[in-house]
Amino acid sequence: MNLAKILAISGKPGLYELKVQTRTGFVAESLIDGKKITVNLKSNVSLLSEISIYTYSGEKPLTEVMQSIAVKENKGQAISHKEDNAALAAYFKQILPDYDEERVYPSDIKKVLNWYNTLQAKGLVTDLAPAPEEAKEAAPAVEEKPKKAAVKKEPAAKKETVKKEPAKKAASKKEEK
Repeated sequence: MNLAKILAISGKPGLYELKVQTRTGFVAESLIDGKKITVNLKSNVSLLSEISIYTYSGEKPLTEVMQSIAVKENKGQAISHKEDNAALAAYFKQILPDYDEERVYPSDIKKVLNWYNTLQAKGLVTDLAPAPEEAKEAAPAVEEKPKKAAVKKEPAAKKETVKKEPAKKAASKKEEK
């Protein structure tokens, strides 16, 4: 299951797929209705690939939790996130037996199940193997952004040197006279 370009945006329902990065933010497409929205950099955005669930032995990446749900459900729909909290906790205990019950709230379980069902409805529930490859591809895209900024700064520096040189020539001409 590849969650590298899947986003959860605070204040917006559902999940979004990252389409294009811009200077001031990015464009994302809703997985629910397909509408594209622009999101600025000040918005609280979470990549699903960066989210982890607390367990008693540490943290477990959301990708692995969703893969466990897919295996249990044979890549089909999970139970509804609208079930009562006791049923959700019992289901989640089957998926992730050692999850930290004090730090993982029922609202967190509801989000995970809702996200899984959304991804499953869009046909994005697949094997775990492609995720590391695309994560490597996404990393260079992030690294390119500082390079672009450095390129923008270089022309400004050249302009300054051009401005300084005529001033030096004018000063040297005065000294020659």
